[in-house]
Amino acid sequence: MIFSSIPFLFFFFPFFLLLYYLVPFKYKNIILLIFSLIFYAWGEPIYILLMIFSSVVDYFNGLMIEKHKDNKKLKKIFLVLSIIVNLSLLGFFKYADFLINSINNIFNLSIPLLKLGLPIGISFFTFQTMSYSIDVYRGEVKAEKNFFTFMTYVSMFPQLIAGPIVRYETVSRELYERKINFSNFSNGLLRFMRGLFKKVIIANNVGYLWSVMSTNPNMSVLGAWLGIIAFTFQIYFDFSGYSDMAIGMGKMLGFNYLENFNYPYIASSITDFWRRWHISLSTWFRDYVYIPLGGSRVKTIINIRNILIVWMLTGLWHGASWNFVLWGAYYGILLILEKFVLKKWIDKLPKACKHIYTLILVIIGWLIFAFEDMHLLSEYAKTMFGLNGKFINSTFIYYFSNYFIILVIATIFSMPVYKKIENILKNKKYVWIKFSIVLVVYLVLLIITTAYLVSDTYNPFLYFRF
Repeated sequence: MIFSSIPFLFFFFPFFLLLYYLVPFKYKNIILLIFSLIFYAWGEPIYILLMIFSSVVDYFNGLMIEKHKDNKKLKKIFLVLSIIVNLSLLGFFKYADFLINSINNIFNLSIPLLKLGLPIGISFFTFQTMSYSIDVYRGEVKAEKNFFTFMTYVSMFPQLIAGPIVRYETVSRELYERKINFSNFSNGLLRFMRGLFKKVIIANNVGYLWSVMSTNPNMSVLGAWLGIIAFTFQIYFDFSGYSDMAIGMGKMLGFNYLENFNYPYIASSITDFWRRWHISLSTWFRDYVYIPLGGSRVKTIINIRNILIVWMLTGLWHGASWNFVLWGAYYGILLILEKFVLKKWIDKLPKACKHIYTLILVIIGWLIFAFEDMHLLSEYAKTMFGLNGKFINSTFIYYFSNYFIILVIATIFSMPVYKKIENILKNKKYVWIKFSIVLVVYLVLLIITTAYLVSDTYNPFLYFRF
């Protein structure tokens, strides 16, 4: 089940909210846990056992780490056990076939693939449970004594399948004491609806354009650029839309998840881009991999090694394919170049030039990200850079003219337009008039969104595969 679906929007979530708000506070976590398990089991009835097993392991290890906090050797054993179990689960289900296929290709073997289905959200919930064990080990959080409360944290359906990656410390207090009121509910509802519009109205439309252009045999240079720009918008509005929906639902339930995106396409460098894109993942790798390796407080060569390790792992986290390894290496090299070579030159550039430089490199990055087939990646790149096909043709003109308006809308809303609107709304002058206008706009958009969902079968979600 995905958030942008009729069953979720008009049956599952309203029924859940009704029960959640009717029961006394002491039962709210139970309702949340039950519905979270139902939500996960809807698409993964077998793999729900995997999530429960992961939760049991980390719940036990957390207790043992805290119990033996004065015994460095023993508590480290339980931490290592947690990391091994989590990474083994992730590695087996996500990377087993990738490893087998690579061995087959290198040694000309024919070891049969396991062809395991990828458990939805495994990359997210394993990182959450692993971070919990590490934080308990560091003494940054207390071990959770109630298993069902811990299980509620791990399985919370608003952020279970696509993040943001929520650390235990972010919600530990709110699992026991949180504000559930009309203000939080209304703000959360508006945030949820905003994410829904981004996903359905923008991401799905530009995503369809990408699906057409990426498989079009009659491709021109401008057509290739049009396609990859469409993908650039799709992945942003798809993922940030889901994050908005997750954060909005969290607010409706009394939880305050941290922001996951901060208008990454207005970034002035690749370094700035990664401070704004998928913030929960970037900070996870920073705090649990980069800094423990020594971070930047080491010799330059070691610092370069640390950056490359982090970005190779970041690439692999996104998928079991060589294009993701290449994508991670691509960003690792760019960040190293910016830090040690290009920074002084970039700082001197006009703001517009910084922005153009960043966008071009990000678009090329998304090209690497989009194609798991390296041959198709190579052919598409050749067309983009003028080595294949015409510069312009009728196919490009047709699709550009048909999708021009949605591309303009995507461009506008990838910039902090909504922040400016929010600032206007915060002004208490004519508050009821402004509120009425917002309400009408959201209702109209909800009707349009529902119409899209009823009539359109193209409703993918890119991050399900991660």
